[in-house]
Amino acid sequence: MDRRPGCIGGLFRLAVLNAVYDWFQEQFGFGRGASCTGMGCGLILLIIFLLMACSIVTGTDWLRLF
Repeated sequence: MDRRPGCIGGLFRLAVLNAVYDWFQEQFGFGRGASCTGMGCGLILLIIFLLMACSIVTGTDWLRLF
């Protein structure tokens, strides 16, 4: 049986992901750190956030190889 979370579960995960992303951006994101470190960390956080958001929306398990 296919066990997919419903709409509410996906929305909850996106809300939690958004809260975590906001916290990380405040601590390590754009404009934080010396010279380019804030820009680099902010870009890395953005890429990770986009991958996780796509994973939640599409239901793709990026860590499963087979």
